[in-house]
Amino acid sequence: MNRFVVWVCAGLVGALAASAAMADPVRQTKAPFQDAFRQLEGEEWPTPNDYRTASGAPGHRYWQQKVDYRIQARLDEATKTVTGKATITYKNNSPDRLTYLWLLLDQNIFRRDSIAERTATVGSADEVSLAALRRIQMFKDWEGGFKLTSVKDGSGRTIPHKVVDSLMRLDLAQPLASGASTTFTIEWSYRMVETKVVGSRDGYECFTKPDEDGNCLFLGAQWFPRLARYTDYEGWHNKAFLGAGEFTLEFGDYEVALTVPNDHVVAATGDLTNPGAVLTAAQRQRLEQARTAKEPVYIVTPPEALAAEGRKPTGEKTWVFQADNVRDFAWASSRKFVWDAMGVRQDSAERPLVMAMSFYPKEARPLWDAWSTKAIAHTLDTYNDFAFPYPYSKAQSINGINGGMEYPMMTFNGPRPTKDKKTGDLTYTERTKAGLIGVIIHEIGHTYFPMIVNSDERQWTWMDEGLNTFLEFQAEKRWSKDFPAYDGEPRHIVEYMVSQNQVPVMTQSDSLLQFGPNAYSKPATALVILRETVLGRELFDKAFKDYATRWRFKGPTPYDFFRTMEESSGVDLDWFWRGWFYSTDHVDIALDGVTAGKVEPADAEARAKARRERVAAEPPSLTESRNTEPTYAERDPKVRDYYDTINRNDATAAQRKKAKEADEDLTPQERVARNQTDTFYRFRFRNVGGLVMPVILKLDFTDGSTETVRIPAEIWRRNSKQVTWQYVTAKTLKRAELDPLWETADADRDNNLFEGSGVDKILKLSPSRPDDENKLKDNELRVAPDSLAPLPATKPKTADAPK
Repeated sequence: MNRFVVWVCAGLVGALAASAAMADPVRQTKAPFQDAFRQLEGEEWPTPNDYRTASGAPGHRYWQQKVDYRIQARLDEATKTVTGKATITYKNNSPDRLTYLWLLLDQNIFRRDSIAERTATVGSADEVSLAALRRIQMFKDWEGGFKLTSVKDGSGRTIPHKVVDSLMRLDLAQPLASGASTTFTIEWSYRMVETKVVGSRDGYECFTKPDEDGNCLFLGAQWFPRLARYTDYEGWHNKAFLGAGEFTLEFGDYEVALTVPNDHVVAATGDLTNPGAVLTAAQRQRLEQARTAKEPVYIVTPPEALAAEGRKPTGEKTWVFQADNVRDFAWASSRKFVWDAMGVRQDSAERPLVMAMSFYPKEARPLWDAWSTKAIAHTLDTYNDFAFPYPYSKAQSINGINGGMEYPMMTFNGPRPTKDKKTGDLTYTERTKAGLIGVIIHEIGHTYFPMIVNSDERQWTWMDEGLNTFLEFQAEKRWSKDFPAYDGEPRHIVEYMVSQNQVPVMTQSDSLLQFGPNAYSKPATALVILRETVLGRELFDKAFKDYATRWRFKGPTPYDFFRTMEESSGVDLDWFWRGWFYSTDHVDIALDGVTAGKVEPADAEARAKARRERVAAEPPSLTESRNTEPTYAERDPKVRDYYDTINRNDATAAQRKKAKEADEDLTPQERVARNQTDTFYRFRFRNVGGLVMPVILKLDFTDGSTETVRIPAEIWRRNSKQVTWQYVTAKTLKRAELDPLWETADADRDNNLFEGSGVDKILKLSPSRPDDENKLKDNELRVAPDSLAPLPATKPKTADAPK
């Protein structure tokens, strides 16, 4: 029924029965309607304001704090201890008065009484691994965490402070006004963790087996007290570090002096400001040569590193680094390091050249020589295309921890060749090679997300891991055609999507049940589908670049990302975010059946012929076909009459007359449309998995032609469970298949296929909507041209008119 008519009728009924209507409460429909397209604005997303706009861009009053650090630190190689002093300047750019500051003491996760240690659970009640036993033994003999020896203000007075697990509150003597700054100093020390025993993102690794050199690699991360973020959306970021949720920090400028044994080579965030004091003339010359080299150049050669391994230090050296506008600082130090580098050109007036650098022990060769630095260069090229030019002077890959970890300009990456225990020969598998390239792409990619686009990793892990895994997938596909890129391919996420042990992507990091699929694979796959299937590359790439550029060196939330992608692309994507990020539904669209309809012929005789042919094609009644005796009417002709002599499917005179009159009432255009002979294919789609998605339908016809129809997700807007969709063609269908390229992560491909031309069906012409009641016409009256007074419908009869 016409919606306007419904409203008018409803209003009229209400006017005639006002008292009854007021007496009855308003009743809601009990139909199982679910609006998969209702808007997230105002329901799940925070209200836009002057800090974060409805378009997803930073508002005109957007602010963020600034924290500058001057640090002097020393590595004691014998005791594996770091001792440091930091002078910290905190600039309050918020509109609020701050009475205290919160700092992150992430090394405190390694205290025996930390929340993380006390709440650790085990996967099995019946087994324990050797690695777990080693870790338990280590914690009996060793306890990590920061030891704070001094916390003083700029005048040298001790600042009252309270350590709360992995955080520390500094109580300011005077409130810090908006726009004001405060400076204070902290002195601390901590014993580094043994990386491979504790399973950490930092620490040391020593090569102490009988055939090894006894030297160590030292990785400094989360190694100094750092200011927690204070934001417009959360206030103080005071969620304790429990191990899974990584770090969100403020931007600032760093000057760091690292004192290490004088035979160590140091890699760190920022630019080395005293190369003459720590590098040889040959090393400085090689660095200059590497800037324009087309292949990586050894700054510290393998023979030089090997020679250093056999000597002992004779003193110490201090390496000084300067880094501006970074959110963290990390370093690595060892006498074992081979160091190679090459310059990477990029389209940027601000930073036309970036130095790609790798640091690794001999145990990582020959894998690292061949691919580490080149993988960095490739990552920069790819991410620049999707986001923005790399803004820093260098990007570094350091061999150290298992897996990988990222910091500004610094990444720690794990894969190494396999050493034969008998011969000492180094070999590697294809999986190890791909693992090295993939992890370097991923970790260098993190320099963009979240080291520059500064999302809150602890609250929304997918914002850095998922977005970065999506871009890693793009870079891996650009590395080589057969590269085993896994995370991001829709078909590979199906097993997780149908599993029971999962939570929505928009879940806080420490509560994720399956961390990898939830934080990495699922959001990455969602973005691949959004790019390739929903938006298309042109709209997606423009919107994604807008997001990256808008929030470069700023702190976005998920809502800023969602809103930017919609505003820039011009496509409402609330249904997509709800399904992929706010639910645990999966994709499973079934093709339940197909009918092949022909419009009932306009001519009564043709219509009757079609009916007779359809009836003749039907199988006879099984009961009738098995009856062998003559029927009663066959035995007694007297009971037979006119109706026994005709075919009940023949056209009657009345039907022929009605069809003729109907044809005469049609306009020429209506007559052409009424007499078309195309087939109306009607496809029944059922949403089994619950997640609404575009319907991609490949149609194969008997003439050998093929067509793929891409139906937008809005097909589900009135019924998210089941719909019928129509396709009209003169061709004859042979086969239909949903999602033929496996691009939507459809979980059950067994219900995606239909073979055959469809079930035949005659489509009756639906009756026209009846005209409104016309009592003037019904009573044979008419209206005078210049008056509303009724007149007889016909002229008065004359005297000679027949009676």
